[in-house]
Amino acid sequence: MIQRAPLLVLRAGRSKRLDAVLAQALAGIPCEEVYLGKAHIPQLSERRVLFALSLGEYGLDMDICTLLIHLRRNVSAMEGSAAVMLIDGEGELYTKQLARMLAHAANAAGCTFPGKPLVEGTGSLSNLHVTAKRLGVTPEQAYPLLARALVERLLAFQPPHFARPHILLLHASAHATSNTLALGAAVCDHLRDACDMQEISLQNGEIHDCRGCSYKTCSHFAQTNECFYGGSIVKDVFPALMEANALFLLCPNYNDSVSANIMAFINRLTALLVNNSLYDKYLYAIVVSGYSGSDLVAQQVLGALCLNKTLMLPPRFCLAETANDPGSAMRVPGVQARINAFAHGIREQLLGSQAVAL
Repeated sequence: MIQRAPLLVLRAGRSKRLDAVLAQALAGIPCEEVYLGKAHIPQLSERRVLFALSLGEYGLDMDICTLLIHLRRNVSAMEGSAAVMLIDGEGELYTKQLARMLAHAANAAGCTFPGKPLVEGTGSLSNLHVTAKRLGVTPEQAYPLLARALVERLLAFQPPHFARPHILLLHASAHATSNTLALGAAVCDHLRDACDMQEISLQNGEIHDCRGCSYKTCSHFAQTNECFYGGSIVKDVFPALMEANALFLLCPNYNDSVSANIMAFINRLTALLVNNSLYDKYLYAIVVSGYSGSDLVAQQVLGALCLNKTLMLPPRFCLAETANDPGSAMRVPGVQARINAFAHGIREQLLGSQAVAL
């Protein structure tokens, strides 16, 4: 059970701008503020945590590196916690890079992230231009408003549970040769008694990537949950995703990235999000690399679908394996135990107290 109070504000770096944003974001909210480097990293489990980080010109410093190492080393450091991130940058780079690394490390240590758990401010605040325009304010005015809303969402966040969850399994692989599909099938075998599973292959039919329509055009088609480019994304995937309680992505590593069809699906989600949100849906993934780089793909998935597209990131959302030859993934030492643990985590997160041991 995630405790509701007090909010833990974990800070690294100092900037007058971040101090001012936090003053407005935390006004009237009881919290415990800890500065990395000035104190030991406190207990992070069973807490609500706001990571409030100020980045210098080069992105990383020793305090932030110490935090990342602590989370990677201690696999239950944030067990039972939920967190969001407020990252303020001196320059135009590194804010989102750090957010992905931090979310990945904290999630692997047991942390839940609600959908869209990041507010970032680059040096120029140009990243807030569009949002500020929609709010009718300047980027400088939008920044603390977004930070306040982020904190309030964290404090109100409560992961939902379902009597019989509906899971959408999405992939673009061939059953005959795919290690990723083999692992996905093994996980699903542990879930079918308690969950309704729907599988959609993005290999079926032509998948158009997003071509960057104008906002007006995108909004016009989005009124009916459609997209100018149509196809199976609109016909099959959008309705299935809206019905689902969880999205389960199977992602083989293609040149340290998800495959083209998976990326096209992610890009096309913009049309669905014009009039819908995915905050109430969980995100799970399996990533298989032939050589290395599963962490990069996992960060890409969580960055696109949680930090950006609003899906929830449950603890240890990703099962990552290294396998090359067809069929070899199921022969990796210890893989069955990892499959069992991953499936058990999904059951617990989706079913809550109704979950039963495998």
